[in-house]
Amino acid sequence: MPLEKLPFGKQLAYACGMIGWSIMTNIIIVMLPYFYLPPSSSGLIPLVPQLLLFGVLNIMSVIAASGRLVDAVFDPFIASLSDKSNHRKGRRIPFMKWAILPAAIFCGLTFCPLVRAESIHNAIWLTFTLIFFFMGVTTYIIPYNALLPELADTAVEKVKLSSFQQVGFVLGIIIAALVNNYADLVQHFFNVTNRDTAVQYTIWGLCVFAALIMLVPVLAIDEKKYSSSKPSALPILLAIRKTFSQRNFKYYLISDFSFYMALSIISSGLLFFVTVLLHLPESMGGLLMGIMVLSSLVFYPLINYLAKKIGKKPIVLFSFALLSIIFVAIYFLGKFPFSPKVQVYALVLLAAFPLASLGILPNAILAEIAQKDAIDTGENREGMFFAVKYLFVKLGQTLGIALFAFLTVYGKDPGDDLGLRLNGICGFVLCLIAFVFFTRFREQVSR
Repeated sequence: MPLEKLPFGKQLAYACGMIGWSIMTNIIIVMLPYFYLPPSSSGLIPLVPQLLLFGVLNIMSVIAASGRLVDAVFDPFIASLSDKSNHRKGRRIPFMKWAILPAAIFCGLTFCPLVRAESIHNAIWLTFTLIFFFMGVTTYIIPYNALLPELADTAVEKVKLSSFQQVGFVLGIIIAALVNNYADLVQHFFNVTNRDTAVQYTIWGLCVFAALIMLVPVLAIDEKKYSSSKPSALPILLAIRKTFSQRNFKYYLISDFSFYMALSIISSGLLFFVTVLLHLPESMGGLLMGIMVLSSLVFYPLINYLAKKIGKKPIVLFSFALLSIIFVAIYFLGKFPFSPKVQVYALVLLAAFPLASLGILPNAILAEIAQKDAIDTGENREGMFFAVKYLFVKLGQTLGIALFAFLTVYGKDPGDDLGLRLNGICGFVLCLIAFVFFTRFREQVSR
């Protein structure tokens, strides 16, 4: 329970941290396949070969998964260190402070290939930069999210703080999705003729901006003043085992994993869906992402109201069902009897509600799970709960990128687009899995 209520200004400062790491992670999600395996109409050159390993996995899929394999060990390790920390400035903020610089540096380096041509050397370089980026950003994300149940006392306060958090996340998505638009401006105003170089300058600029925004909660929030949680004494393996023993948490994890894998397919494929399936300019990608997430903000007050009136579970289930329909529609993009712009705007507006609810409610639900566990067991393991959650989130994101990259083997260019359309079917199945498992979740009745 917090020693003092977190003031409104500091709630906004807390949300700023989300903006920063959302920018970096979404740059990776949105731009990685497009930068290294661009469609033929993009003006970019392929930088890694379309090699198949074992006849099934293309090399980009393996690269994307490599960093997350390191996370499988590193996430719980950071969570355990944070949960057990006795630092004079708190358990979370000191970790966040030292994570910012390496996260920003390796995010930028990810888009600086060794060779400006299709090369296996670029694949090796990309593997290492992604591993170190994920390690850096994990060291910020896990303690950052573990602060939520420590800074907010009641269920209503958790939903409110999670709402501010989600506003930060969607702002990060918008900023990251506009990389190509910023690159257009770089080329125009700075006379940069090479498209790859313009994109690189843009990404480095965004990394610097993201790092500065991530500093805001570090400088603005006195953790000792607003949080009274005690360090955990559990060894790391026992803490992991006890965390996984929570029945509710298991169903939550599976649903969350499936959702983020599906969301990653949309994020990775957006520029391809726009340019290849609908034959619209790539600058539309950032605009559409911006419209979708800004439209989702309209639903935030409604979701907060409905969560108090009917609970969080019905809203989450409805959102999974609606998303599954949207994914089916992706398969048919460009084939509906409407103009391409009507098709894509309709999907974007339909996605606004589930994007809002599935951004706000899961973190608030997990904060309640972690808080109830602390009351029941006497052990403050918030960091471990969020570490396991974000391990599964990042695994879902990575497998989403890997699945998208794998399916490009079956077509990613105008007139040869089956691989892109199959992503819609895969997204439908993932949302259906999320729906089914979340029906088994038992919502807490506390307000």
